[in-house]
Amino acid sequence: MDCRHDLMNPDAGAQAYREGHLPGAAFLSIDHDLAASKNGANGRHPLPAPETFAACLASLGANENTLIIAYDASGGMFASRLWWMCRWIGHLKCGVLDGGLQHWIANDGPLSTEPFKAKSKGRISVRPSLAPLWTVEHVQAWVDAGSTRAIATLLDARAPERFRGETEPLDPVAGHIPGATNRAFIENLDSTGCFKSAQQLRDEFLALIGEQDPMDVVHMCGSGVTGCHNILAMEIAGLAGSALYAGSWSEWCSDPGRSVGLGA
Repeated sequence: MDCRHDLMNPDAGAQAYREGHLPGAAFLSIDHDLAASKNGANGRHPLPAPETFAACLASLGANENTLIIAYDASGGMFASRLWWMCRWIGHLKCGVLDGGLQHWIANDGPLSTEPFKAKSKGRISVRPSLAPLWTVEHVQAWVDAGSTRAIATLLDARAPERFRGETEPLDPVAGHIPGATNRAFIENLDSTGCFKSAQQLRDEFLALIGEQDPMDVVHMCGSGVTGCHNILAMEIAGLAGSALYAGSWSEWCSDPGRSVGLGA
């Protein structure tokens, strides 16, 4: 599954797919296939209904035993959203191509311009979710309780300057949820664009969460996309079970009554 995307140019992913993709890959749009309609209060990439997402995968020929591999050209930034959504509907046979399109090309992998055609329609059922989910109500309750680690640790995957509120290119309000900790998703990657080793990721995340149970860690970002990258990195590190706040900053800041943190 080709998940290439550009947050500043929503048509870029589909165009890149047409110009060349892994042979046999289908294209899934972050805005349309991996998100539902926006209403101004539910964030930039609200989750679709689980049944809708399962039907999308089935329309591409995927079945219960199909291994679904996602890739992009952004270090897994967008592919990790598909990985997380597969687990969200209980489909464990999913992964992310480490290094993405760049490493495929660097290793002499061929590209194709042939449009994807499903041989037949598949069937995927929505099973018990393997991806814990927090809502804005959960986050509000956490903030109201003093953003205490006795309840949870909230990790924000956005770039540090966005987290600090120094710039905000995508959402109408700059800043972060009070009490959140910044862990930019790009820190999960090494100099080649692949994920760091499991041990290095483990050391880095433990330095952030300390003795916190990984199941009491909640990830977020701007719209519930790169937060999935941090979840995947923690899974690689053997720190499984953390949750996603899917609405993330774009949902939180849509209500002027919600508090905003600035600075580090």
